Amino acid sequence: MTTFASCSGIDLALTLEDKIDLLKTALHRIGKDLEKVLIIPPDFTRYNSNAGVLTNILYKLLAPTAEVDIMPALGTHFPMTEQEIKTMFGDDIPLDVFKVHDWRNDVVTLGKVSSELIKEWSEGKLDFSVDVQCNKALLEGYDLILSVGQIVPHEVVGMANYTKNIMVGVGGADMINKSHYLGATFGMERLMGRNDSPVRKLFNYGTKTFLSDLPIVYVLTVMAKNHETDQMEMRGLFIGDDDETFNMGVELAQQVNLDLMDLPVKKVVVYLEPEEFRSTWLGNKAIYRTRMMIADDGELIILAPGLKQFGEDPTNDKIIRKYGYKGTPATLKAVEENEDIRQNLGAAAHLIHGSSEGRFSITYCTGAHIDKSEVEKVGFIAKDYDEMVKIYNPHTLKDGFNTLPSGETIFYISNPALGLWALKKDFT
Repeated sequence: MTTFASCSGIDLALTLEDKIDLLKTALHRIGKDLEKVLIIPPDFTRYNSNAGVLTNILYKLLAPTAEVDIMPALGTHFPMTEQEIKTMFGDDIPLDVFKVHDWRNDVVTLGKVSSELIKEWSEGKLDFSVDVQCNKALLEGYDLILSVGQIVPHEVVGMANYTKNIMVGVGGADMINKSHYLGATFGMERLMGRNDSPVRKLFNYGTKTFLSDLPIVYVLTVMAKNHETDQMEMRGLFIGDDDETFNMGVELAQQVNLDLMDLPVKKVVVYLEPEEFRSTWLGNKAIYRTRMMIADDGELIILAPGLKQFGEDPTNDKIIRKYGYKGTPATLKAVEENEDIRQNLGAAAHLIHGSSEGRFSITYCTGAHIDKSEVEKVGFIAKDYDEMVKIYNPHTLKDGFNTLPSGETIFYISNPALGLWALKKDFT
């Protein structure tokens, strides 16, 4: 098991030339005759990962001598549009090399994680087995599979990427649903921003036990925003096939992607860029990436001009509309009593993630794409986006604390996908 190339630093900003050199070095050290390669990058919802640029570089390095396919790790998300593909990966990669992952229909089952292990990892809360599944294309004789993605705090697994990109990104319904429920019942606050978690154990076990014959190499980024230029910069690039490669990236991400407060914050305003966040399934990052720092009886205001639905999948959307974001006890009760949500545990986990558990209020400020009554029915306060931006203008607010003309102090976040906001006492 090997780290083929890496470069990192808390103040580093890797250039395009740096990225090309590191990828060339890694491919050279992998040292295989490559005739057929699969690249698995994230989809457009992880645009800030810089995986699009890396995928473009890899394609150009490999395509002259190898057949290269690209399968975005959609997980439960909608397939990428042609425009999203061109925006993220460049318009110089032929569209016919892109494959679409269907998490409900295009997977094969390779094995099963025992209920005994799940019971152990969940501290006795859960007692079910989990099917280890992946897209059947991964078994089509690739000489190299490059899993590209960003290490960043994550609500389900603790720190995103590595084996998650395989088990969820190109995984199947049983693994996706049950892994998310495992994380939710264990407790987000106990795992977000941390390397070791029950869900990480599940993903690592599934990949190493049942996909060990596949030639998977992970290309992992750590990104951070330069607040002077407002641009994303790559602080680290880690390329390898082992835990140590991931662990090095986690250590850096914990330094640059955790924003830790001395005291709880009373009012938080989060902006959801409309092209990236069109559902609460994604937009609720505004909730679960901030809830650890929000004070009891505090307020979260979510500016969501692009919101038009709840789920990224018709079944999940229906579940969310039916049961709403009512907190953990109500969701667990719904799972116990109703077959539809019991068969979609990923949606149940999402309902837990998207609740404040009654600690603080959540206001979604939406535009014309969705009726405010729909937002209220799933458990949020709903207000008009155009009216609210007169008070909280994302074009004038800066990330962090702002004092408004009214004298009110708020904490502003321009993109909740970029990190985790919590209290120092929880990470000491």
